[in-house]
Amino acid sequence: MSARSRRGKRVPQDKNGAPEKTEPELQKGHSHQKDLQRVQEVTTKRILLRVTFIVLTLGIVALLSGRGDQSGLTTFVKQDETVQKRILDVPCSKDYKKYEHFEGCTPRRCGRGVMDGLVTQNEAAQLLRIAKRGLALGGSNGGASILDLHSGALSKGDSFINLYQMMKSNKDRSVFSEDDFSLYRRVKNRIRSAIAEEFGIQQDRLHLTHPTFFSRMTSRAAKTVHDEYWHPHIDKETYGSFDYTSLLYLTDYSRDFTGGRFVFVDKEANSTVEPRTGRVSFFTSGSENLHFVEKVASGTRFAITVSFSCDPKHAIADPHLKS
Repeated sequence: MSARSRRGKRVPQDKNGAPEKTEPELQKGHSHQKDLQRVQEVTTKRILLRVTFIVLTLGIVALLSGRGDQSGLTTFVKQDETVQKRILDVPCSKDYKKYEHFEGCTPRRCGRGVMDGLVTQNEAAQLLRIAKRGLALGGSNGGASILDLHSGALSKGDSFINLYQMMKSNKDRSVFSEDDFSLYRRVKNRIRSAIAEEFGIQQDRLHLTHPTFFSRMTSRAAKTVHDEYWHPHIDKETYGSFDYTSLLYLTDYSRDFTGGRFVFVDKEANSTVEPRTGRVSFFTSGSENLHFVEKVASGTRFAITVSFSCDPKHAIADPHLKS
């Protein structure tokens, strides 16, 4: 069949009356079909690659989850073991070169250590009671609260108050006793002696510094940056005054709380210290001991951070009963 175009030229038609396609048009149609096939092939390959990637990723996650602590996390000291002293030497970072040097004190040998028995169970129990009495007068809206017996700083809501000013205003002097402060000083001195002996420094050049404080951590969601204790950090950079850091734990991991382990961030595998009542952990404060605390999952974790500086300008006095 055929029909005439507007110019009078007869145009071939197919059996349905539609104009028959010319050779160039047929070739163009074949080319278009090939393009569609290529697009479909590429799309199919991309889908297969994506599915393969997802399957492999899920497999790796499942594998690592099944490995537990072996997937890059080791335990330096477990909660259920008692160690008289366990020390790990680590190379000192270069950080100390940019800070003022104090002969006989600035770290030349760096590391971390844990000691059980330096503080007795009775002493730890009394210190826990001190912490609970003070923190009962305040408390953060989030999961981390602090009490500083030196300055009187106490977490309250989303900020801090001065506990001693509040006690003075309320004419309440019964929160702490002189025996409480005497115990606090004795324990602090014992920790300072242990650090000085271990690192071969002169004890009289090691000064208690700020902040030194009680901490209470729970699983409550963070409300301010002060509640976010789980970020890796370096004490020397965070606080400036720190040269040696120590922690005295007042509650037990896995008994009084879950989560909340102390984690040293190392290149090959992170290393944890599991808190135990009366346990003292100490370390040099430079970047050789980058660390964080795991989020507390349940219960309540109590500890004291006791910090020391080689710089006498950063020294703080022992706390005492306010008149």
